[in-house]
Amino acid sequence: MLIREATAADWPAIWPFLHTIVAAGETYTYPRDLDEPSARELWMLSPPGRTVVAVDDLGAVLGTAKMNPNHMGAASHIASASFMVDQGRGRRGVGRALGEYALAWARAEGYRAMQFNAVVETNTGAVALWESLGFTIMTTLPEGFRHPTKGYVGLHIMYRQL
Repeated sequence: MLIREATAADWPAIWPFLHTIVAAGETYTYPRDLDEPSARELWMLSPPGRTVVAVDDLGAVLGTAKMNPNHMGAASHIASASFMVDQGRGRRGVGRALGEYALAWARAEGYRAMQFNAVVETNTGAVALWESLGFTIMTTLPEGFRHPTKGYVGLHIMYRQL
């Protein structure tokens, strides 16, 4: 697997699985009816952010991540990131590889920590992955997320020093 900077040519491969994940409404706080132009603007970042794709040996996009400052000004030394893996290509270590890449990117860019602002507590696979990469749940906003089948569930804020 190779992780490289995403280009405009990657968007047609990213959009179908990004759309499916967002429309399911189970893991992201984005509007479930997010349209393609809005999604592209949210996901395909310009510096100081970065968007990458994980591709297989044939160049097929397996997943994507976007990394960016979590805040501006005096808090701009804290990074954040978001990740999406094509559900049809999961269970290959794509999420872990993207997470490790994001942490390395943040260190290289001089960030002091990484914070995830909204990890849905019922997304247990993601929570376990982030904990295995050294993130800690700092707090949980009770009923901070309206899951389409589980109702109101907690929304974790997760943090890791670099």
